[in-house]
Amino acid sequence: MRPPHDHPAPPRSGSPQLGLAAATFAVLRRRGTLAGETARVVGLSGLAGLLMTGAVFALAWPVFTRMRDQRVWYHQAEDPYLHDHTDLASVALGTLPLFLLLLGVGSAALQAVCSRAVAAESADCTATARENRSWGPVPGRLRPVLAVYTLRGLIVWPLPLLVFAVSDRLTGYHLDTPEPLERGSWPHTLVMVSPAAALFIAVLLRLALALAPAAAAAGLGPRAALRRSWALTWTRAGAARVLALALPSAALAAGVFRLVAQIALPLRPLVRDLVEQATGNFFAAYYAGILAPVIVGLLIAAAVTLPVTCTAFAVLHDRLRVPPASPRSPGDTAARPTGSEPRPSRPTAR
Repeated sequence: MRPPHDHPAPPRSGSPQLGLAAATFAVLRRRGTLAGETARVVGLSGLAGLLMTGAVFALAWPVFTRMRDQRVWYHQAEDPYLHDHTDLASVALGTLPLFLLLLGVGSAALQAVCSRAVAAESADCTATARENRSWGPVPGRLRPVLAVYTLRGLIVWPLPLLVFAVSDRLTGYHLDTPEPLERGSWPHTLVMVSPAAALFIAVLLRLALALAPAAAAAGLGPRAALRRSWALTWTRAGAARVLALALPSAALAAGVFRLVAQIALPLRPLVRDLVEQATGNFFAAYYAGILAPVIVGLLIAAAVTLPVTCTAFAVLHDRLRVPPASPRSPGDTAARPTGSEPRPSRPTAR
């Protein structure tokens, strides 16, 4: 029984398929609107991110003002001043869900665009596919893809965060409380290595659910998409292919972000001088200068790597859910009537 809203995959022909990388770049090359949709989604996400960053700076302005006043007081007292960024970190953590929501919406929109491009490439021989040349994100499909991102995050990340907090509480260095576990004992060692084990489990879960956004964009509901990704990944062919795709994608994204952030480092003094001249607050200008190369690196890395990654996972999901049919010879097809199957022979009574 097929799950609801699960659109059947197009039939596979007997012709040999392209490799995953070749098929991905074929979709990216032939579907020229992907570049325009990517620029639109990344541009709108970047604009929204800048507005949210400005709102966070406005919300944290009393903290910046307190830092400035304390710096002036310590300078008049001729004492060294080391500012405490605990309040600023609390504001950043409080607004982090908004940035995660923005990242999820942008990723869901790009996944919908890339999945539609892959579906159009698979059905390019039909007249409908030739006439319909709009592969923008469908508003009705953004909701299940975004729900998949939310459910996957709730499944993957609470365990390592909880284990890290407990481990830090039991083995961390705290001045105001005695250390609960004795250093060198086996409970202390187990608690110390537990965050690494929890992170390893989280990575395995993340890989097992890597195909869920593509499945949701293809027509499944959020829970059905998670179940399908789990079923397709935990196979001999699925696990190897998902791992072979996820590792280079993560390395590519990290490399592009690192390269662009290093190239954009000259923006730090420029942004710092502009913000300090406009506001007169050194600490607000200092943190704005730190964030400038990071924001540029994130936007360019997303524009370069996300279309390739989303398209590759959509192609992989399309291939894993319906394996290619083995070609039949023309003589077998002509000799056997359509819809008929050979009857099993009865054993001869002796």
